[in-house]
Amino acid sequence: MRLHHLELEQFRNYQHEELRLESSRLLVLGNNAQGKSNLLEAIELLGTLRSHRSGSDLEFINQGKSVSIIRGITSNEDLLELEFRQDRGRQVRRNGKRLDRQNDLLRSLRCVTFSALDLHLLRGEPAQRRQWLDKIILQLEPVYSELIRRYGKLLKQRSQLLRKSLRQSHLHELLDIFDQQQSLIGVKVHRRRYRALNRIEPLAAYWQEHISNGHERLRLVYQSGSILPDEESEHLWRETFLSQLQEQREQELRTCQCTVGPHRDEINVMLDEMIARRYASSGQQRSIVLALKMAELDLISKICGESPILILDDVMAELDQHRQELLLDAIREEYQCLVSATSINVFTPVWHKSSQIIKVISGKLISVEQN
Repeated sequence: MRLHHLELEQFRNYQHEELRLESSRLLVLGNNAQGKSNLLEAIELLGTLRSHRSGSDLEFINQGKSVSIIRGITSNEDLLELEFRQDRGRQVRRNGKRLDRQNDLLRSLRCVTFSALDLHLLRGEPAQRRQWLDKIILQLEPVYSELIRRYGKLLKQRSQLLRKSLRQSHLHELLDIFDQQQSLIGVKVHRRRYRALNRIEPLAAYWQEHISNGHERLRLVYQSGSILPDEESEHLWRETFLSQLQEQREQELRTCQCTVGPHRDEINVMLDEMIARRYASSGQQRSIVLALKMAELDLISKICGESPILILDDVMAELDQHRQELLLDAIREEYQCLVSATSINVFTPVWHKSSQIIKVISGKLISVEQN
C-alpha cells in the first residue's frame, strides 16, 4: 500500500498544501522549524491515527483556526480524511463516508515511523517500551486499541475507588468486581504482547547481528506485570492473574496503587545477555533501536502481506555515517520511504538520483528539480 497524494488544510504551520508522491522515495529537506516533521506527522496520523510527537489533537490545528484536515489518496484509490475540530473533536472518513469507529481506518494505510525520539526508547521509562510494542500490535490487530482503552479505564476507575471513603465491606465487594474484569481484559493484553514480542525477536536479532557484523546478539524478554505460568493458557493465566490481584489487596489499600497487571509490564532488551539500557554504549543503543525498527517493518510486511510506508523523521542526523549507510542500504525498493533531513549530503548518490525531492520553507512545499 502506498500514498499517492496528500493534502493539508490548516494543519500545524501549513495553510493549504498539496503533494503528489511520484516516487517510492521522498526526501523532505529544509532548515529546522520549517515544517518537515509536521508533513511526515500528517502521513503518520493517516496510517496509525497516532502521532509520536503530540498527545493532543488541538495541537494539529493551525493557530487561530478552528478546523484542520488531512486528506490522502492511496494506491487503492481510497480517499482517507482526518478532521480535527476545536469544538467537536476528531472525525474520520473513508471515501467520503464518516466512520463511527476510527479504528476502521487502520488497515487502509500502514506506517512505521522512526524518529529521533525513538533513540530514547532504551533509556526511557518502561511505559515507552510498552507503547512501542502496543503500536506494533495495533498495526496487526486494530481491535487491540479497544482492549487497551478498556484496561486503562478500569485502572483509572479502580484508582478513584481506592481514594473514596467507603465502608471496608463495600470497598472489598467492589474491588472483587474490578478484579474479575481486570483479569479478563488484562490477560488478553498480556497474551498479545507476549506473542508479538516472540514474533519480532528473531527479526530484531537478525538485524542486530547484521549491523554489528556478527559480533552482537540481541534478545527481547517480556517481563510480565503479573507472574504468569510458562504454559500459555488464557484460562490458567486469568486464574493466576486474579489470584495475584487478590493477594496484593492489602498493600493496594495502603498505597492506593494496583501493583499487578499489564500497566507494570517491562520489555527487557538484552545485548549479549546484558541489560542494554544499563550497559550498552550510546552507539550500541542506536544500533539496537535501528534493529528494532527494521524488525518492526519486516514483521508488518510479513503478517499483513504488504509493505508499510517507512517514515524517517530527522533520524539521519542522529546516526553516524556507518549506521546511515546501513539504514539506507536496508530499505528495499518495495518500501515507500519518506525521509526528512536538513541537508542532501546525508544521502548516497543512488538515493539522491532515485528520489523525489521537496524543500519545506515556512509551511510551503517547493519541488526540487533533479539535474
